[in-house]
Parts: sequence; structure tokens; C-alpha cells
Amino acid sequence: MTHPSTLSGPAPADAAPAILPPELTVVVPSFNERDNVPELARRLDSVLAGIAWEMIVVDDDSPDGTSAVVKDLAGRDPRIRCIRRVGRRGLAGACIEGMLASSAPVVAVMDADLQHDETILPVMLEHIRAGRELVVASRNIEGGSKTEGLSPVRQAVSELGRRLSAMILKAPLTDPMSGFFMMRRSLVEAVAPKLATSGFKILADIVASVPRRPDFVEVPFVFRERVHGESKLDAKVALDYLGFILNKLSGGLIPLRFIFFALVGSSGLVVHMAVLYGLLGLGMHFSWAQAAATVVAMTSNFVMNNAFTYRDAQLKGGRFWSGLVLFYAVCSIGAFGNVGVASWLHAGHASWWIAGLAGAIMGAVFNYAASSTLVWRR
Repeated sequence: MTHPSTLSGPAPADAAPAILPPELTVVVPSFNERDNVPELARRLDSVLAGIAWEMIVVDDDSPDGTSAVVKDLAGRDPRIRCIRRVGRRGLAGACIEGMLASSAPVVAVMDADLQHDETILPVMLEHIRAGRELVVASRNIEGGSKTEGLSPVRQAVSELGRRLSAMILKAPLTDPMSGFFMMRRSLVEAVAPKLATSGFKILADIVASVPRRPDFVEVPFVFRERVHGESKLDAKVALDYLGFILNKLSGGLIPLRFIFFALVGSSGLVVHMAVLYGLLGLGMHFSWAQAAATVVAMTSNFVMNNAFTYRDAQLKGGRFWSGLVLFYAVCSIGAFGNVGVASWLHAGHASWWIAGLAGAIMGAVFNYAASSTLVWRR
């Protein structure tokens, strides 16, 4: 199919092209990428010549006006669409919404930041046409590169993800955290209800959720340097991926947020003991030192949960401080429940460690449920 380019301006009224159903949908999750999306659209127009394609940009309500830029492009080129998400965030969720919004038999996912090499899209599509269900652009096979364009943190996270993923994936991917892949839409349609919408691990989640090993192939690609904007990936990704692995190992029985909440709570115990030890060393009475350590640990837990566990519902400004006070109240009630359950079991001749563990679990579950409902409510 030949397709006159309309990216440079409106087409004449008498030159409107016949629009065929797309064979390929390129899903582009975005946040603050207004300077990169027009160039990506121009590049897709060039490399996908002769292919019926469309681009769906899923924008998480970028404050830089990315969605307005995309809609302006869409007004001049019917192959471009924009989904503006308000009140929800997350790269994985954006990818899922974009893929499910497609009616094309083949969907691809790539970043908006121009770090993914769009010139290999035709090669990936040829593999799909030849019968493959999944094609992954990998930095970890011959001909690819996992260093160019990657910060040390992202390199470390990528390597951690590769090692951990072997425990849960249905296919031995060399680059399970790749954000650049292509698949038959039927593959994601079948597992969509099982996928987590938070985090950055959409490819790994799909390959872990399919009932059987997909027919896949990997193609090499070199990660480019970012041209405009800033990277969205940082050390939070490692925690997110660890929670994802634990969630999958539990068969999805343990909610991903609860895993994060429990991990943060474990760090709070370390903070508590460190503060208690320091204050006792300064000569403070135990009761006062214990109370101070408890407040510091709860504050640490709140800050970390706000940054990691509930980052898509992060509290800022005045809501941060009111949320902190409410978190203190929730945790205080949870502490009373913890002690009450543990004391009741111990009085019933349960072993001390069983009673203590049961109390701790009850307190953690209550704190998680109450925090999700009251503190970080949507």
C-alpha cells in the first residue's frame, strides 16, 4: 500500500487517501514527550512505507502538552491516534490500553523517546507474517547492545530483571525487560485480565501469563541515546520488578501492592531498631526512645509507600501532610490489633513465634487495607 505522507501539513481536499484497515498498530506510551513524538511519527512514515499501519500514542496527561501535539498530528494524518489518560499512570497500563484499543492483527510497543530503532520494525513484521507470535528486540544477543543509551542504574535493573525472570517466564527471553516488541494482538487479548497495570514489565508479564510457550524470536537492536526529555526509569524499577516476580511466584494470590507495602514495612523495622539503638546510646529512657523510634519508622514507611507503593496515587502538598497524620492513626490501630491478636493466641498456649507472626500479619493486612482505602484512596 502506498500512503501519501500528511505529517508535514494538511492534505489537499481532493487528495484524501483511501484508508485501509491497519495491519500493524504501533503503541507508544508517553509522558512529557512532546518534542519526540512528531519525529517518531515522521520516522514511522518513512520506514513503514507500503505497510498499512497506525500509531496510537497513550499519554498519561503530560503537563508539557504531549497529547495536544499528538492530536494536532492526528488532525492531519488519520493513521495517528491519541489516548489521553487522566487520573491514572503507569507504562504497563498505557501499553495494555493501547494494544486493546487496536483492531489490527499485529501490535508493536516502542518508546516515544527515539531510543528504540524503528528501522527494524519491518523485519519484526516479516517474522510475524512468517508465523511467529512474538518478536522481541533484544539488546543481549549478537548484534545488539545493552550499554549505549543506558545509565548504570538502568543497566543494573535490566540485568536483575533478566536473571529473576527465568523463574517465571514461559519463554527463555534474553531481554525480558525490553520495551520494544511486536506480537499478534490475540496473544495480549487472551491474557489482558491477568496483567498488572503498574510498573515497567509489560513484556515479562505477558510472557509469564500466557498458558504455553509462545512461538517467539529475538532480533538485535542497539539502544540509542535520548534526544529530548528525561528518562522515566530509575531505582524504583528494581523494587517494582522484585514485587512483580513475587506476585507471579505466588500465582497472583498476593497483590502486587501488598508485596511493596510489606517490603516497605520490613525496611521500617530496620529504621526503628537503628533509631532505638541510637537514642538509647544517647541515654534516653527506653519508653521515650521506643516511642520516638516508632514515629520515625512510621514516617519512613509513609514516605516510601508514597514514593513506591502508591506512586500512581502519590500525595503532594497539603494532601501529603494530612495523609501522614491519617497514616499515623491507621498504623496505631493496626499496632493495637497486632498486640491484641498475638496476646490472645499466646494466652491460648500458642508458641510465642506463632502468636507473634500471626499478630504481625494481621497488623500488616489491616494497615495495608486501611491505607489503600483511607490514605491513598482514589
